[in-house]
Amino acid sequence: MELGDLKVIVTGGAQGMGAHFARRLLEAGARVAVGDVNEAGLAALPAGIERRRLDVADEAEVAAFVAWAARALGGLNALVNNAGIIRDGLLVKRDRQSGAITTLPRRDWDAVIGVNLTGATLMAREVVATMARAGTRPGVLVNISSVSRHGNRGQSNYVAAKAALAANTVTWAREFAAFGVRVGAVAPGMVETPMTQGMNQKARDALVAAIPVGRIGLPEDIWRAVRFVLECDYFDGRCVDVDGGLVM
Repeated sequence: MELGDLKVIVTGGAQGMGAHFARRLLEAGARVAVGDVNEAGLAALPAGIERRRLDVADEAEVAAFVAWAARALGGLNALVNNAGIIRDGLLVKRDRQSGAITTLPRRDWDAVIGVNLTGATLMAREVVATMARAGTRPGVLVNISSVSRHGNRGQSNYVAAKAALAANTVTWAREFAAFGVRVGAVAPGMVETPMTQGMNQKARDALVAAIPVGRIGLPEDIWRAVRFVLECDYFDGRCVDVDGGLVM
């Protein structure tokens, strides 16, 4: 698909990679609607981007947002499923000083699964259903997974969500083909975002040392892969790792 032909929703688009994707899509002539819980970030987006508060884990809010976006953009033919959060922690941990055993709170598991997996699933369901009812073809979905899906210490919740999202990319590609919709995924490695900039320097340096290309990724690096999935009409049902060689 040509970027200028897109009527696209970007979730989690008020900051970080999502905001970068939304700006690049706007520059390419796409009609763009952004949803996010970060209302200050939404207000800071450039003119020309439709924006509205969205909690992707809220089923009713997702349905209302997708209906609004379809009206605002004059239809829908694309989704970038980017919204995500982290609540890192070991599943079971021993305190170094007291020796006490603590566990990952259920609320941290539910929050990450709710946004990163359930939210992405609700968005895919509502967007494709909207397209199918309107008879819109072709269409494309891009799921933002993560190389953490291969397994990462201290991220049981995040790993589970991102691995499931990569697997569902295959499932949805098979299911949505009947509606003329392709589904692909992009799995970033370590990328400069507000989420990663909060890391302590020692941990950050250790991660950079493990990346063969010798640097942390930039949102533009990930955008190039997202653009490929959006534009390449022969790409379907696969996940592309963009990680500087971290997990090769």
